[in-house]
Amino acid sequence: MASSYLEEMREAQRARGPASILAIGTANPTNCIYQDDFTDYYFRVTNSNHMPGLKAKLKRICEKSMIKKRYIHLTEEMLKENPNICAYEEPSLNARQDMLVVEVPKLGEKAASKAIKEWGRPKSDITHLIFCATSGVEMPGADYQLIRLLGLNPSTKRFMLYHQGCFAGGTVLRLAKDLAENNAGARVLVVCSEITVVTFRGPCETHLDSLVGQALFGDGASSVIVGCNPDTSIERPLFHLVSASETILPNSEGAIEGHLREVGLTFHLKENVPQLIADNIGKSLEENFKPIGINDWNSVFWVAHPGGPAILNEIEARLGLREEKLRATKHVLSEYGNMSSACVLFILDEMRKRSAEEGKATTGEGLKWGVLYGFGPGLTMESLVLHSVPIDLGAN
Repeated sequence: MASSYLEEMREAQRARGPASILAIGTANPTNCIYQDDFTDYYFRVTNSNHMPGLKAKLKRICEKSMIKKRYIHLTEEMLKENPNICAYEEPSLNARQDMLVVEVPKLGEKAASKAIKEWGRPKSDITHLIFCATSGVEMPGADYQLIRLLGLNPSTKRFMLYHQGCFAGGTVLRLAKDLAENNAGARVLVVCSEITVVTFRGPCETHLDSLVGQALFGDGASSVIVGCNPDTSIERPLFHLVSASETILPNSEGAIEGHLREVGLTFHLKENVPQLIADNIGKSLEENFKPIGINDWNSVFWVAHPGGPAILNEIEARLGLREEKLRATKHVLSEYGNMSSACVLFILDEMRKRSAEEGKATTGEGLKWGVLYGFGPGLTMESLVLHSVPIDLGAN
């Protein structure tokens, strides 16, 4: 009797149907830097014009980056007030933290507010919060601060992910899926807020990989609301989260690393990262789509973290993807740069909006099935199989 009762209780706690993304919101700082101007700007504010060789190298990286502009919280005035941030190895963590512990939750609140407004239900209906940020570690953390900024129920169950890096855009969706599907009636607010104050620094002759980070990363926050069994009189599902997985790629130790020190967060990247991802992504796709019976990677829509142009080019070449398959990813990279964990949610937002504008049948560019990939330190790969939903063209 006890066993039967426990099983009934357990089943009653579970949701019915798959977890779905019900709304998306994004936000950026107001300070915009155009990539064509960045090299001169960077070497001026870091007082590094005496390094013409490194300046020429950064210019070449920027020209090949596929990036047109980025949004960055740091302004020239802030850097003048905190000159140690402009050096490569001067103690500056206190100054960086003073900015980040305030600005990371504030930027996250802007994205979350947009998602909540689109969702259409009262924010008191949010049951869980997942907050992800690479920087601004504090106790209580950015999740606590966001509860206060949004005025959420203090009993909201919250989860804080710090220092995960670029793959965590997939991690938060995997966690949200599990929470939504295992808690009937749950509505999970997911927020990724990334500000590069912690990684900005001047050039160094012996650490050239740092220049890559200076050329690629931008600031942004993105938010989604995830739940099961939507109330279709109010809620509108955008993408179903079908399955999720995570793996550490073989022979990838040290490929991408970040080290938090008195000087901030230093970024280290090996040249073989694109190759490592390309060597393993085919196997991942086969494992993810075998239960569905799909083996044509051009027949699914793509949401791939834009780690940089070399990664995207290698994926396209290895899988034989048509040029348009990574269109949404490349657009986000071009307009915002690499915003770490926030990127894949920006790409989902771009894809569903463009699909509606172009009169596609579904949110996934007219296709039913899709895949989302996050890549980052470890080298870690997160992957999710997505199912898009029909677009009500009469509502646009």
